[in-house]
Amino acid sequence: MPVILADTTVLSNFAQIRRPDLLRRAFPRLSVLGAVREELSMGERLGRVPSCDWSWLETVELREAEQDRITELSGDLQPGEAACIAVAEARGGLVLTDDVAARELAVTLGVEISGTVGVLGQLLRQKILSLEQGDRLLDEMIACGYWSPVRSLRDV
Repeated sequence: MPVILADTTVLSNFAQIRRPDLLRRAFPRLSVLGAVREELSMGERLGRVPSCDWSWLETVELREAEQDRITELSGDLQPGEAACIAVAEARGGLVLTDDVAARELAVTLGVEISGTVGVLGQLLRQKILSLEQGDRLLDEMIACGYWSPVRSLRDV
């Protein structure tokens, strides 16, 4: 079964609006890596990210070959993004990231990607959110500092 991994950028965007439940509804099998949990915890401790209940997220254990690949990919990436891409490349799966460098690298490696806007789009397709609700949440994220490639989910 392919993995679905989120990096810290996507998790923190949903934390900023205090709606991590929406990530769970969009991707019930969403997982994280230890490096991502650490980055998120650090953000919470520093007060940059609101504390949320992430206990439902499964933590994926790295395999030795994936750890070696992370080292190769770490040049321009944060540890969490490098780890997500290494695991998705090895096991097949989806990486949720808004990090531009990570997205560009993932595309060159053939790793499937999405991001915050993609998650909101998924929630629309699943009829969990209306367009108006989705746009309101997107506006809240933007007000919290998220740089969005779109101003309305209508454009997705």
